[in-house]
Amino acid sequence: MPTVITPKELLKWVPGVVLSSSEELGWKDMQQRSYRYKGQDVLIPPLDHFMIVYYFGGHTPMDRCVDEGWTRTACAPGDISLLTMSQDSHWNWTEDIDVSHLYLSNALMSRVAMDVMERPIEEVRLHDLLRTQDTILTAIVGAITNEVRSRGIGGALYVEALSMQLAIHLLRHYASVTFKESSAPGRLSQQQKKYLLEFIDAHLEESIRLDEMADAVGLGVWTFSRKFSESFDCSPHTFVTEQRIERAKRMLYSGTLSIKEIAYHCGFSDQAHLTRVLRSKLGVTPTQLRKTNNLE
Repeated sequence: MPTVITPKELLKWVPGVVLSSSEELGWKDMQQRSYRYKGQDVLIPPLDHFMIVYYFGGHTPMDRCVDEGWTRTACAPGDISLLTMSQDSHWNWTEDIDVSHLYLSNALMSRVAMDVMERPIEEVRLHDLLRTQDTILTAIVGAITNEVRSRGIGGALYVEALSMQLAIHLLRHYASVTFKESSAPGRLSQQQKKYLLEFIDAHLEESIRLDEMADAVGLGVWTFSRKFSESFDCSPHTFVTEQRIERAKRMLYSGTLSIKEIAYHCGFSDQAHLTRVLRSKLGVTPTQLRKTNNLE
């Protein structure tokens, strides 16, 4: 049995008819798939996501074994099952059912937990819950599932907002959280700084978003922004601009590339953008900076 599987690979272990899928929608940290299942007995390897199962068709007795402990119930439309990440499980049901699966990434759950609890997160685990009914969970699962079918305007942003609400609701009512010991409260750790600087340097040619930097160090955007300012005494945007300027200076001093090429490699939109930034920050144009270095 594999060590861990992805939501897409689940179909190999639990055969069924796919009714809907978010695979082509480009969502971040959230996936959705609906299935029509025959009754079956299945061993499922650990998933690399947290899983929510919403039952919307059929009634069946349901047995599940997690950590060598069996739970027995009956599932019907409106019921919900939860399965934590990295947990192998054994399921048995006898009747046909239609279900909607939501898969939440560990990155999402950890970021949200960090933001709302303001402490470094070691691990998030969902409770072993085979059957519950929850109007808030039902509404969010329904909205995300409907979005797969309707594919409305702004779908990715809409689902991102719903995912945040879902993560907070799970953390409030259905999760246990283990915290890391923080050696430097309020600041990025040395390891986080290292990861961040490596990420910025590797992507300096591109437009670097705040959420991408936060992801690079495993934090939520709000917590990252606060810790970044404490660590570097400036905003992330200002810091990235300074890194672009430093690279541009080094490349201008080397004298091997044109100013247009340097602008590209430093993440400026064009030569004029580079010129405006250098004039604003250093009081010189790229040509003047290059000439000054040559005179020295």
